[in-house]
Amino acid sequence: MTARDVVNLDTLLRGKEHDHGGLGTILAHRLFSRAEGSPGAEFVDIAVLPPGTSIGRHRHARDRETYVVISGSGLMYRDGTEFRVGTGDVVVNRPYGEHGLVNDSAADLWLLVFEEELRDHPEA
Repeated sequence: MTARDVVNLDTLLRGKEHDHGGLGTILAHRLFSRAEGSPGAEFVDIAVLPPGTSIGRHRHARDRETYVVISGSGLMYRDGTEFRVGTGDVVVNRPYGEHGLVNDSAADLWLLVFEEELRDHPEA
């Protein structure tokens, strides 16, 4: 095994200012991006929202975007409703729905985000 076999996220995460019009600068890295025409998820991202930052409210078209809270907590907005999320929570953001997330806590919020286009079931 070589040093290239293991990469620490600290070396990969990059600042992303005002993500979807959100507050402050989050850290993010795209772990995976689907090749054109291939099946499966469009992308898989890891994101870190420091205290006081957010992913702004936004919409996707026929894409279903899922948030998995790896650690931390925050205030989630989805389709007109706000609710608390924390470590272990999974939030499925429906196609054409509006969603966003604010880290209103004192600790970093770590998030796994993946998106898939729903070609056969646009209403799912």
